[in-house]
Amino acid sequence: MKRDIEAFLQYLAKDKGYSQNTLAAYRNDLAQMAAFIAAEQAKGIITSYDGLLKSYLLKLREKRYSVATSARKVASAKSFFRFMVDSGRIRENPAQNLPSPQVRKRALQFLSPSEYQKLLGEAAKLSTPEAKRDAVMLELLYATGLRIGELVALNTENIDLEGNSVLIDSKRQVPFDHRLGPILRNFLRNDRLDLLYDESEQALFLNRRGKRLTRQGFWQIIKGYASKAGLTGKVTPQTLRHSFARRKLQNGVELNQLQRLLGHAFISSTRIYREPVPGRG
Repeated sequence: MKRDIEAFLQYLAKDKGYSQNTLAAYRNDLAQMAAFIAAEQAKGIITSYDGLLKSYLLKLREKRYSVATSARKVASAKSFFRFMVDSGRIRENPAQNLPSPQVRKRALQFLSPSEYQKLLGEAAKLSTPEAKRDAVMLELLYATGLRIGELVALNTENIDLEGNSVLIDSKRQVPFDHRLGPILRNFLRNDRLDLLYDESEQALFLNRRGKRLTRQGFWQIIKGYASKAGLTGKVTPQTLRHSFARRKLQNGVELNQLQRLLGHAFISSTRIYREPVPGRG
């Protein structure tokens, strides 16, 4: 099965253009499934893939994974076996009727354009190097919908000022509008240097010690601005990403294009942005 998994991952990388983060998630999920199936096959009690996959699902429940994690692992298994059938490696899909854990939907938080301007305005009120950095981070998140982990992992070389885009990895490039280009150019040439102590440091966003800003550091910063802007409870680490996605759909971007921009492994993750916002119709 290991060779089949590698063939599937190559298919996702070459034909589907999935990001390295997405491929890593598939690899981990499928390696866990393959190890379980191999161990059960060695026992010789359950021989059919249907039975082995049902046992695998029970094992996930026993391990007390979150419903969302279990659902992702089942989705990975279904995608893999669908590939196995489509590529002629097996005749029937043993995961076709495997029940998927039902993920309880949480209401997504979105910022209206005026609310975003309030949040951004709190950073713009200050002239410190940190505040200037924070304003650029907010602008970049709102314009690209990056994950927080992707934002803080950016290096200076990931910003393509000529192409007005951010390169996340070799497979995913997210464009931003022309208005953001001069903001990023000024940050790279001037404001970032006010926090730089070691010229070999490649991180785009630095903390006050000149090191790469962390996820936790970013979240503490944003919570502070949200509180000052009167948006406590409305801003989470994902709010700007959600706002970007909803805005793109409202502007006519197709769902599969939005999936690529967000780096979602499954289109089902992108469909949630089509649902109406409670209280807004």
